[in-house]
Amino acid sequence: MAMMPKRVKWRKSHRGKIRGQATSGNSPAYGEYGLQSLHPGWITARQIEAGRIAATHFLRREGKIYVRIFPHKPVSSKPLETRMGKGKGDPEFWVACVREGTIMFEIAGVKEELAREALARVAHKMPYRCRFVKRRLGL
Repeated sequence: MAMMPKRVKWRKSHRGKIRGQATSGNSPAYGEYGLQSLHPGWITARQIEAGRIAATHFLRREGKIYVRIFPHKPVSSKPLETRMGKGKGDPEFWVACVREGTIMFEIAGVKEELAREALARVAHKMPYRCRFVKRRLGL
C-alpha cells in the first residue's frame, strides 16, 4: 500500500509553487549519510516507496533507513475525454513537495561505501537529480 495520510482536513488541494531552497531538513539528522535533492518538485508516494525498497533490498536488513519526506499533498485529475466544467477531479495520487536541498533518505549503521551504493540505487528511482551527503561533525 502506498504512503498517504490517515486523514486530511481538505480532500483536494491547490497545486501551489515550490520556491526557494530548503531551510530546515537540509542536513542529515538521524543517520550519518543522506540523499539530498538538487531540484525542487513533487515526488510521488510510489517513487518514495520504490526508493525505500531499493535501499532495504541492497542493504539486506543491515543498518537503518530513514525516510525524511512524506506525501501529504493530493493530486487530482479528471478522466480522459471529459468536457470542461463539472468540478475538480478526484484525488489520483499523493505527493511530497520537495524543495532544493531537502534530505529525502538517510542511512545509519553501515560503512560509507555501502551507504553510497545504496543511496545511488535510491537516486535512480527519484525523478530529480540528487547527491550523497555526509553528516558534519559537531551538528
